[in-house]
Amino acid sequence: MIEIDELHKTFKTPAGDYAALCGVDLTVAAGELVAIAGKSGSGKSTLLHLVGGLDSPSSGTIRIAGRRVGGMNEKELAAWRGRSVGFVFQFFQLMPTLTALENVLLPMDFLGALPAARRRERAQLLLAKVEIAEQAHKLPAALSGGQQQRVAIARALANDPPLILADEPTGNLDSATAAAVLALFRALADGGKTVLIATHERDIAGIANRVSTLADGRFLAGGKA
Repeated sequence: MIEIDELHKTFKTPAGDYAALCGVDLTVAAGELVAIAGKSGSGKSTLLHLVGGLDSPSSGTIRIAGRRVGGMNEKELAAWRGRSVGFVFQFFQLMPTLTALENVLLPMDFLGALPAARRRERAQLLLAKVEIAEQAHKLPAALSGGQQQRVAIARALANDPPLILADEPTGNLDSATAAAVLALFRALADGGKTVLIATHERDIAGIANRVSTLADGRFLAGGKA
């Protein structure tokens, strides 16, 4: 599902060039749940943003299901993201003026792949899948952090993408809620989704197929993962 070769990302800053990723290689099979561990500043979020097409590498290649991410123009990239990638973020990034149900509907409305008459039913089913159906008509401000993250996961699944990218998805959750959210990601992988998680979570090894650790823009143990 994911093939990354010699990936470099350098940012220009007032203090000079900053190398966030330095020749990263990574292969993730379809249906795997792979955790990217590492301290803040290690390059975890940068790697996920590049895989999801939110940023462009300085050099190197990224292929998702055989398609080179860097080979698309902006319009193609936006359409590809809508179909192929679901994002889950640490701070949820739900639309505050939309209900939980409306937040899940939003990606379906943008992509337009599913007939409009079927979207609400799918959104309700996804909220039920993450065990939060009873909160469908509440605004994010009325939900707990764990509930908001469940809505964010349902939203990430809206267009049935094969790849889920989660950037510190348990960073703002208590330990019990974090464990429940991680169990949801494990269930998604068991159901055939490919899941890549950037995390500080110490217990991630219990649910991941493997854990690869980034330090200073390189994977430990020779840079391979």
